[in-house]
Amino acid sequence: MSVYLDKARELRNRTDVHYNCAQGVLVPFANDLGLGEDMAVRLGANFGSGMKMGSTCGAVTGALMVLGLAGITDSLPLIRQVKENHEGMIDCRDLLRENAKTQTPKKDHCDGMVYELVEMTEKILREKGKIE
Repeated sequence: MSVYLDKARELRNRTDVHYNCAQGVLVPFANDLGLGEDMAVRLGANFGSGMKMGSTCGAVTGALMVLGLAGITDSLPLIRQVKENHEGMIDCRDLLRENAKTQTPKKDHCDGMVYELVEMTEKILREKGKIE
């Protein structure tokens, strides 16, 4: 099991405070990349729910922030993989609309997106030698 995935699960399951999808991906990596958790929470605050307007999924934007912190500017492999995994969709509104057809609870869907993006991001960081 991954420490990053464990941290994401811990954040997403808290009942005392809500971490949006962007924060759920960004915060687990923050300390290892020199940002700090408090700053990561603040940085990701406006990126949940597709930047609060149904645009690019918050888990994706959180992953992009992590890659940027690590100095990785080629985000196309990550974007391609998300699109491949989700029938070409990357926007929150589209992903949620498609999810509604399955009658899966929204929280379960969003948690799944966070966990998927944490795993994808961790894999990229390891491949690039940015984390051990």
